[in-house]
Amino acid sequence: MILHDQIAAQLPEWRNRYKALGKEHADVVVDKVTVGQVVGGMRDIKSLVTDISFVDPAEGIRFRGKSIPEVLKALPKPRGAKIPYVGGLYYLLMVGDVPSRDQALQVEAEWAKRSDVPDYVFKMIKSMPKETHPMTLLSQAVLALQNQSAFVHQYHAGMKKDAYWEPALEDSLDLTAKLPVIAAFIYRMKYFGETKKPKYSARLDYGANFAKMMGVADQKGYAELARLYFILHSDHESGNVSAHTMHLVGSALSDPYLSFSAALNGLAGPLHGLANQECLGWLLDVHQKFGGVPSRDDLYKFAWDTLSSGKVIPGYGHAVLRVPDPRFTAQMSFAKERFPQDELVRLADLVFDVVPTVLKEQGKAKNPAPNVDAISGTLQYYYGVKDFDFYTVLFGVGRALGVTPNYVWARALGQPIERPKSLSTKMLEDIVKAAQPA
Repeated sequence: MILHDQIAAQLPEWRNRYKALGKEHADVVVDKVTVGQVVGGMRDIKSLVTDISFVDPAEGIRFRGKSIPEVLKALPKPRGAKIPYVGGLYYLLMVGDVPSRDQALQVEAEWAKRSDVPDYVFKMIKSMPKETHPMTLLSQAVLALQNQSAFVHQYHAGMKKDAYWEPALEDSLDLTAKLPVIAAFIYRMKYFGETKKPKYSARLDYGANFAKMMGVADQKGYAELARLYFILHSDHESGNVSAHTMHLVGSALSDPYLSFSAALNGLAGPLHGLANQECLGWLLDVHQKFGGVPSRDDLYKFAWDTLSSGKVIPGYGHAVLRVPDPRFTAQMSFAKERFPQDELVRLADLVFDVVPTVLKEQGKAKNPAPNVDAISGTLQYYYGVKDFDFYTVLFGVGRALGVTPNYVWARALGQPIERPKSLSTKMLEDIVKAAQPA
């Protein structure tokens, strides 16, 4: 298998580098930790390592060192398409090199081979109460697949630690192959009452298969969006809730299924994966209030009224970025090229023009620029995927593409169980007191 062979060839050098850091340079100070960081959610504490992606404050996410525009340009694309193969991205994240078209297609072929979902998973989903949230269904489906884990079976058979990454890769490929099938089934069942098992076609790529299984009207256009959406939402360093949860649970040697189900549960939170639907909801509220796209002056006043009432404008600001999120820019460019006259796209573009100015004038936001959530729901809405609570499922399918390479490499490099030290409030108060001038 191409990913296995490419990773295996790199491992000796990577293991030497990783071990040298721990043995020869363990006492080198990386960062300092303040009381504000300890009580403020560990924000900006440099305490994780990943080579899969990095959020550059000035340029946005970099996948294996490449910016979003560079990735979208470099990866091979289906004939006649403008958005790359998702399999090409997975190769890049796993291996670290830009794949050839043939290498990307080999990953796509692996997914097609592994895409069959056991019937009991669909039975379990169908047995749940009708009102069950789609993220709950997705998380449970991932857990239901866990009994097939190659990692679990080989671990209990007594494999060596250096080999952990191999069944981890097997599980990761199986999981990522099955996720779009499960997600599409949840969508068609929950919102259309259909219970037919989706079929993954070996003749279609990951994005085109998803568009077909989702049953959207414009399958060609939605296939392009699916490729773009999954690529852009794949990884975002190791510190965000879903990625860090996958890393943390995996550090206990929980298999990829258990770890990813936990990551999905974190992604389902309102402060993480639900943000995209909140952004679209705000745009729709504005559209309804003004009966269409308002004037710039009306939107300026409305934005100020929103802030003055104590509310926030979702989709603007980012914990790390200090520029417009390149993932926002890529999706806005996609929309303007394909459906520039759509009123929600025009409104989102106007908000991009107005809201950063208002936030700067207010003076509270460190980064008033848009993040990825400011536009992603709008594109789904255009293609007829209008059920807000499904959007996080889409996010989850994409996020698996980034967190599973992180899991594989964590096992390959023998990263230890994660166990930070806690302090009591009294201890922190004593530290603060001791730091005061005499």
